[in-house]
Amino acid sequence: MRYESSDPDGHSRAVSWDNGTGLIGIYRPEEVDAAFGRGEPHVGAAVIGLALNHPDPEVILPRIARALSAESRELRRQGTVALAHVARLHNAVDQECLALLRGQPRGNEADDDLWTFVPHRSLPWWLWRHHLKEQTKWRLWERWRN
Repeated sequence: MRYESSDPDGHSRAVSWDNGTGLIGIYRPEEVDAAFGRGEPHVGAAVIGLALNHPDPEVILPRIARALSAESRELRRQGTVALAHVARLHNAVDQECLALLRGQPRGNEADDDLWTFVPHRSLPWWLWRHHLKEQTKWRLWERWRN
């Protein structure tokens, strides 16, 4: 399905759900919700686009949670990438996304961006454990080298 959509500046852009063209420019959450409802194969790209283009993390995070809880491994991976973008751009995460992220393999994009850009006091113990182990190894290596 191909249609024309306009961005907040009024510029027209072509979006194709068939091949994923233009989905990285999605900024309207209702478009992502409709794509989930239709079972679109490229909805993960739209979730990433929403994470990059929408100004409100509270609007973005429920769609990321939906991607993180999907049965499709690829959609869960794309949800992880979208969560990393929200952490980097908005310094935000919610408890639902953290709970769903815990089931993903450690060392992914979201783990690193959450640790870097979100206040540590907001992060769960399992993410602390993952990163403190890595930091300890690095500090020991640096001390030994010097």
